[in-house]
Amino acid sequence: MNTPMSTPMSTPTHASTPVRRARFGDLLAAEWLKFWSLRSMPWVLGISTLVIIAANYKAASYTHDTYTPGDGNPAVMAQTALNDSFHIGSADIMMLVAGGIGAIVIAGEYATGLIRTTLAAVPDRRAVLLAKAGVLAGVMTGYGAVAAGVSFGITQAVLADRGIGQSITDPTAFRYVAAAALFAPVCALVGLCLGTVIRHSAGAVVGTIAVLFLLPSFVTERYRWSADLLHALPFPAWQRLARTTLVGMRPSEYPATVAGSWISYAVWALASVLIAAAVIQRRDH
Repeated sequence: MNTPMSTPMSTPTHASTPVRRARFGDLLAAEWLKFWSLRSMPWVLGISTLVIIAANYKAASYTHDTYTPGDGNPAVMAQTALNDSFHIGSADIMMLVAGGIGAIVIAGEYATGLIRTTLAAVPDRRAVLLAKAGVLAGVMTGYGAVAAGVSFGITQAVLADRGIGQSITDPTAFRYVAAAALFAPVCALVGLCLGTVIRHSAGAVVGTIAVLFLLPSFVTERYRWSADLLHALPFPAWQRLARTTLVGMRPSEYPATVAGSWISYAVWALASVLIAAAVIQRRDH
């Protein structure tokens, strides 16, 4: 009597499920959520925008009440009208807010330890940094555009019946508004760089203020090398872009140029991201 042969039972093997690498769009979405998870962020951006608009409106109202139509050089009064739309005090506020936010969004992650979790989930550190920089630059560009654009519209409407209100279709006026709007992301990326290097919230904010706000006061236009250094800094670059006429200005032996100021914007933004990416890639977390 033949006994049936038993066939050996093989244990089924399951192919290991490949782990899908995070796409850059996923990183952007994650950084977007982390950015707005800070409850104070909408308040800081909203209140500072209102303060900037209110300060510019006050300046335009003063000019409206004290200017007599027909008085003064037309080029100088056009510059005055633009200055009222975003004066130096507004630039200071935007610089401090944007630079501080840029420093905190990365230094805060170091302080809480969230950066370790992020980098454990996404080993590509440079991609994480680029996504963070992209979200930061996008939000700050919107912040700057709203603050500068709304201020321009309100202040020029106030000055219109005095005959000195400017139109956004004027190339010099558009440059003025664009320079103010883009000043915010440039300052924010500088803050991001220093936050990555220092990795401490208070120290990063202080360092950002020192570079953006205090450093220009230690450099003069007396010599060519010092003038070039001064003109290359973000705040003096904004000041040159905000000048649509040099009438009435103290003559300088080494004046800044509009093209050079735009280049300064681009170099500071790009260099800040590249330095931060190099630092986060090399450091042990």
